[in-house]
Amino acid sequence: MCKQAAAPSGDGVARVRRETKGRKGKGVTTIAGLALEPLALAQLGKALKAQCGSGGTVKDGVIEIQGDHVEKVMTHLKQQGFSVKKSGG
Repeated sequence: MCKQAAAPSGDGVARVRRETKGRKGKGVTTIAGLALEPLALAQLGKALKAQCGSGGTVKDGVIEIQGDHVEKVMTHLKQQGFSVKKSGG
């Protein structure tokens, strides 16, 4: 039996938000809803981390960037041609 990669989930609208829940008060910027392959998502995550000058990770189709970088991330994604919405507060 071969395992097939799961189809990318998401509606193509990048939802950018700042979260602190479960992180001992440390803020992270999360980007969800991108319908990209895992490799493309990892490359985008790497580019965003470099743009923001901070660390981060890609987990379960969600890119997490350490710190509050909502505006920088939204600007970068718009330049790349993605549809972007600010989510949360």
